[in-house]
Amino acid sequence: MDAVAEAALTQAARAGDAVAFDALLDPLMEAGYRLAFTMLRDRQAAEDVVQEAAFKAWKKFHQFRHGESARPWFLTIVANECRSLLRGRWWSVLKRADMPDLAGHDAAAALVAGTDLRRSLEGLSFEHRLVLYLYFCEDLEQAEIARMLGVRVGTVKSRIYRAIQKLRVDLDVEEAPQ
Repeated sequence: MDAVAEAALTQAARAGDAVAFDALLDPLMEAGYRLAFTMLRDRQAAEDVVQEAAFKAWKKFHQFRHGESARPWFLTIVANECRSLLRGRWWSVLKRADMPDLAGHDAAAALVAGTDLRRSLEGLSFEHRLVLYLYFCEDLEQAEIARMLGVRVGTVKSRIYRAIQKLRVDLDVEEAPQ
């Protein structure tokens, strides 16, 4: 969506136009779901978080800064909802589905490597997983991530660096020679 169309939708949504708000938020729902699923690793919980984030976005739309992009604003709400859910005491007792038996499959090695990566990502702190996702998956600039999280650009850079270093150690990956 171009900046002019987004500005027009934002203006209409500020005036209370629910259709304009839906048009503004609709293209962001998939990115919000991907972020929530990455952080929570549970489809139902991700759907619930995105739905709650959309509701909160509507309720607090008056706080949206004129001239800013809606994408980082909405993804910030989704990330905060994920953080709140993960802090809940019941989240720690949820059980994960068992992995299927992979014996005899040609794709077993690739699936095991993917499982190792997922486990390593889950071992990262929430903040490190979040910056990795926003930077590598959502392709947001470091300055935009910093504004979203309310931190300095240097903090975002160091979180990305530290997360990658931890993944390298966990996955026993050596840095390529330069």
